[in-house]
Amino acid sequence: MTTNPPIRIVIAGGGSAGWMCAAALSRFLGDGFTVTLVESDEIGIVGVGEATIPQIRLFNQALGIDEDAFVRATGATFKLGIEFVGWGALDERYMHAFGNVGRDSGLIPFHHTWLRGVRDGVARPLGDYALNNVAALANRMQRGAARTASVLPDMPYAFHFDASLYAAYLRRFAEARGVTRVEGRIVDVERDGESGDVAALTLDRDRRVEGDLFLDCTGFRALLIEGALGAGYEDWTRWLPCDRAMAVPSVRAMDFTPYTRATAHGAGWQWRIPLQHRTGNGIVYSSAHLNDDAARDHLLANLDGTPLDDPRPLRFVTGRRRELWKANVIAIGLASGFLEPLESTSIHMIQSAIERVLKLLPSRRIAQVQRDEYNRQAVFEYERIRDFILLHYVANRRDEPFWRERRETALPDTLRAKLDLWKAAAQITREHEELFTEVGWLQVLVGQGVMPDTWHPLADAMPAEQVAEFLDILPKLNAREVAQMPGHADFIARYCAAAEGVAA
Repeated sequence: MTTNPPIRIVIAGGGSAGWMCAAALSRFLGDGFTVTLVESDEIGIVGVGEATIPQIRLFNQALGIDEDAFVRATGATFKLGIEFVGWGALDERYMHAFGNVGRDSGLIPFHHTWLRGVRDGVARPLGDYALNNVAALANRMQRGAARTASVLPDMPYAFHFDASLYAAYLRRFAEARGVTRVEGRIVDVERDGESGDVAALTLDRDRRVEGDLFLDCTGFRALLIEGALGAGYEDWTRWLPCDRAMAVPSVRAMDFTPYTRATAHGAGWQWRIPLQHRTGNGIVYSSAHLNDDAARDHLLANLDGTPLDDPRPLRFVTGRRRELWKANVIAIGLASGFLEPLESTSIHMIQSAIERVLKLLPSRRIAQVQRDEYNRQAVFEYERIRDFILLHYVANRRDEPFWRERRETALPDTLRAKLDLWKAAAQITREHEELFTEVGWLQVLVGQGVMPDTWHPLADAMPAEQVAEFLDILPKLNAREVAQMPGHADFIARYCAAAEGVAA
């Protein structure tokens, strides 16, 4: 009886991308596979993924990770949404909150009745109808079912966490389940002379790591997918021209908020991500509109605490690889492309790529149709997230040159179709497995002042008194529910406070 040797999966690079891959593979693959991760302590980690969306909970739960232990180990805080400041006009702000907005009435989504109520003068601001929005602005947090009214939904939530601590946490998880870590710097990528596949990674000190399937988690360098295989890159600068970022931690805010903040400035935006042990800050900007020194000054002048380090610069080109799976290499994370972390999608895109890898996992022989299907799904995800991020830029009413240029951007057909349908009929469609839901689009559109010309005719069939009553009750229920929640910091202190010196 002949026993086939195990299929060798090699992960090139560590960080969040590499160790998320290693953790998932070690959890779900059987004895027919070996998993080796190659990383070098000499190479720094690009930590752009400290803010997440609720799907991260599914990933952690699938691994069997205890949530409170994870929060303690990574210095995490909870996240109910993202506050956008100055994106419509300078003095405006709104929340893209996770979860439901309002309650549907009959055949039509809630927002049609709300639009009717706006016309009639009986509607509250849209955010008052989202439990997550109300709780976030009150700096409160709870888990599980609503306490005060059965008609209220659970509050979906995500996390802010220290990306390097998360990678270390997953490293311990993966190594305990058989993943082999090889310390070393990749100096060459060997290819098979006949197939063109990658055969091995050559490391410093004349070492080799052979494999059958390679996951490229080498970040912006993309050593395998681009350096060795030349997959090509689709540049989206014409839509998203920001090409620089600087990141700096500051001392912990005394009362950390359960939401991320993205504040627009004259040539881009600035992020604020509160953790238990520090606050993560960064500025994203277009170098054609703002020089590096001015960006650094703006970043440091708009911190809410003392900086803990010098700002660390990053350079990038927004876009994606033309092929994300080529030959026997699959690009994961920054090696696959880059989209601004405006809607906290960086970690999620690693997670969804891992899910695709597991679903389309090849045997010893890779069929081209597997690559094609992987690439089709990955491109669809990239393009639809791109459209959602681009919406924030084009739907502005600011007067600086950068922002005027954004309003004049020629849009992708997919985004133009969505905007046209919204303007004409207040309708929002979600195609296939688009990441962002109808209520996500709704909050950004309304939050930035993009209002439709009309609404569904069934919204006019409801008597005025019924509309007023319908729109009056939910904000009251949300306010009552939030009033009994503990404060965010108190909630963490009670269940999952990190030990002192967690970042050491």
